[in-house]
Amino acid sequence: MSQVIQDAPQEFWRPPVAQPEVAASTLVEVCDRCETEFMVGARFCHICGADRQAKTASAAEPIWMRALEFLRVLEFQSVKEKLALSTASLIAFFAGLGCILAAIAVGFIYSAQTLADFQAIQLWRVQWLLAAVAAFVAAILLKRTGTAEK
Repeated sequence: MSQVIQDAPQEFWRPPVAQPEVAASTLVEVCDRCETEFMVGARFCHICGADRQAKTASAAEPIWMRALEFLRVLEFQSVKEKLALSTASLIAFFAGLGCILAAIAVGFIYSAQTLADFQAIQLWRVQWLLAAVAAFVAAILLKRTGTAEK
């Protein structure tokens, strides 16, 4: 309380000084050696005397989350920042990529038996590619300027 008031006389007691320790949430809860639960605030196991270790970030998350760590590159926000596109522009860009993939997939899905089938397949491909061009033009037009929102 004396720290709050300016120029207050020293009191006969001082509040306890908190020891800078590692927060309890970052320490393991169970001893690795004897599988005993640690006591609150303990740095050593009260059964076997083993040192209390800090939790590692990888031990806190499930194994399947660590296996999918490489997918963080494909997060929408990180792609948006790397390409320096606005949200609308990035959505139009992805729509254009989807249309190109659809144009490629038409050739794998449908097979031409006659000349009419071949012409129909080519017409579908042209339509998908025109949609891709329209999406890419929209992405270019929706792209923000460099100084607008920084």
